[in-house]
Amino acid sequence: MTPQPAAPAAASRPAAMRFILLTVLLDMVAIGLIIPVLPVLVGQFTTDRSSQAFWYGAIMVAFGLANFVCSPILGALSDRFGRRPVLLLGFCGFAFSFFGTALATQLWMLIAIRFVSGGLQANVAVANAYVADITAPADRSKRFGQIGAMFGIGFIIGPVMGGLLGAIDVRLPFFVAGGLALMNLVYGYFVLPESLPVEQRRPVSLRNANPVASLRHLRGLKNVGGLVAVLALANLAQFVLHTSWVLYTTFRFGWTTEENGWSLFAVGVASVFVQGFLLQKLLRRFGPARLASYGLVSSTIAYLLWALAFEGWMMYVVIGFNLLGFTVASAIQGIVSNAADPKTQGQSMGAVASLASLAAVVAPMIGAPLLGLVSHLPPDDWRVGAPFFFCAALMGLSTVLAFRHFKHRPRHEFEPAAGTVH
Repeated sequence: MTPQPAAPAAASRPAAMRFILLTVLLDMVAIGLIIPVLPVLVGQFTTDRSSQAFWYGAIMVAFGLANFVCSPILGALSDRFGRRPVLLLGFCGFAFSFFGTALATQLWMLIAIRFVSGGLQANVAVANAYVADITAPADRSKRFGQIGAMFGIGFIIGPVMGGLLGAIDVRLPFFVAGGLALMNLVYGYFVLPESLPVEQRRPVSLRNANPVASLRHLRGLKNVGGLVAVLALANLAQFVLHTSWVLYTTFRFGWTTEENGWSLFAVGVASVFVQGFLLQKLLRRFGPARLASYGLVSSTIAYLLWALAFEGWMMYVVIGFNLLGFTVASAIQGIVSNAADPKTQGQSMGAVASLASLAAVVAPMIGAPLLGLVSHLPPDDWRVGAPFFFCAALMGLSTVLAFRHFKHRPRHEFEPAAGTVH
């Protein structure tokens, strides 16, 4: 890859990377806070498990649909006006979402609030573009891994706090999450430097700043192509998991919000261990293409084992087994980022986020109805694992596609040479 002009000195300082990591950490703590309690809050407005699963899915669809439409727009805006203002806008969206959810008194209010906040939030996509701006191509998978580690730490802290606070009052975690979002906004306003030089910015094209054009752009990147389908299937499986986890463990094992918080704590520990300590060694040993393929195989097996679990402790065992599964996103994001030029990093990362958002729209339409169909069955009936069997099938197909994509390509195509920072 051709060396690119250096980023502004302020954004090149290690402090910039530390801020982005802290930003992602606070965002994920805030998101983690609400995961164990949002289904419970929805349950306060419904009369049975089936309607609870349906309306929880509807709320997830509202957020994902708005995020799907707006992520490429916000990514393109960050290519035009810089990463900083778009990140600050995202912090405002987070705060609005959490405080509004805490104060909602009817289901339609929850849906409306999640829809608006989904349109304002593109923090992860823009943070990834920011990291690409200040990081040499050879180091990007490692940097994305560090962001993944912050995701993991957020899921260590957030769900446990959410479970404990939710045991006091189901709305309390939303107020705390909103406070964290405001702290992030204030901190970012005074500390965050801009990472995208003025000469590397480009005008916003409404023709290209839409989900369909964004995904076409992603597919057209060199060495990416078929990975779009792999990302789509893997994201869909992941979001079906997110939609189903709390209700599934509640139906299957009778877990409380606190027990669900601890299970997500375990997911966070595993993610931090892999992203923070193992990823760089694994990338050196296998390269991003092989590592992504092995991670997909691991995830396929994990979903199948979760579906077949009949005791709560088995969920923890599978989390520990699936360590390679935590490497997939960072490895593929590194490939995508290195294929994009510096003027389209925001659009490219926005396209990746938009693909994830599309999965977030579709997943509740699948996961919630599947849970609703099996909610009447005895907890030990194997069919209660229907959402996870579906996930295993998706991951199996994505694994096949990944192996086919990488099979006839030289390994060096996915191994970026060291270069200067954008």
